[in-house]
Amino acid sequence: MKERSIRVRVPATSANLGPGFDALGIACSLYNEMTLTLTESSGLEIRARGEGAPYIPSDERNIVWKSICYLLQRAGRVDEFRGAKIYMSNRIPLSRGLGSSATAIVAGLTAANALLDKPFSKQDLLQMATDIEGHPDNVAPAIYGGFTVNTVTDGIVECFSFLPRIFMRFVVMVPDFYLSTKSARQVLPAEVPMRDAVFNISHAAMMVAALARGSEQHLENAFSDALHQHYRAALIPGMFDVFAAAKKAGAYGAALSGAGPCLIAFVPEHRRCTEAVAAAMRDAFRAHDVEARPLHLRMDTKGAHILRRRSMPANK
Repeated sequence: MKERSIRVRVPATSANLGPGFDALGIACSLYNEMTLTLTESSGLEIRARGEGAPYIPSDERNIVWKSICYLLQRAGRVDEFRGAKIYMSNRIPLSRGLGSSATAIVAGLTAANALLDKPFSKQDLLQMATDIEGHPDNVAPAIYGGFTVNTVTDGIVECFSFLPRIFMRFVVMVPDFYLSTKSARQVLPAEVPMRDAVFNISHAAMMVAALARGSEQHLENAFSDALHQHYRAALIPGMFDVFAAAKKAGAYGAALSGAGPCLIAFVPEHRRCTEAVAAAMRDAFRAHDVEARPLHLRMDTKGAHILRRRSMPANK
């Protein structure tokens, strides 16, 4: 029997985008790649290089392997493949709000599904990824690419993915500290005032409408939020000053990327001011004794996809 290997590429993501808490997301042009070989014999060989490699588990705790096992179980083939070789090349920073865990989940599901000759659709993979992750805002753009609007109704996930009619670049500032999603969620209240809920519904709707129609003027205040950023501001020194600096330097607006601590600015393509925005955000962070490095990104339009498929003789 021959073992088959497959290599996948999955984009980084940014979720929430200000008012779209747990609902909106984008795929960005920063990628993790993973090669998977499923084996009949038990045992794991997991290797990682790049961002966060020393912190990635190389045993059954690995989220890529857990996702693969979840899909094998759903496919009824868990007894057929008892082990795997997983080689990861990571460029997405860990615990920074750029969807590193979602990327790992989607990589495992996409690669395993391809090796099984795709018994599951993208919608199926989205549902599985959401079941594992807990919410769809990062896994959806990782699967579909582009800008995604995501809902969960009675446990069923739906995703609408589209490419905005406004061309933007993203400046992502990566602070020199980690922030776990768990910690960032613990500071959020269990209930919020009605006025804050209405505020976010209206601003999230305005953002989607402006991007779909190409109306720049309606993005002026669209990135404002009342549900999560104010509560998380104490975890990220100078956050609102960095937002203001980005906007003053020419960005449409800025937001906390996912649960943070990365901050993302949305910069008009035609203004050619990404360097100025990055410098302004860096200086605003430094005023609060935080060092941060910029990532200059674009929107990814493909989502997770297969790079290479090959067969090799099984080890004897």
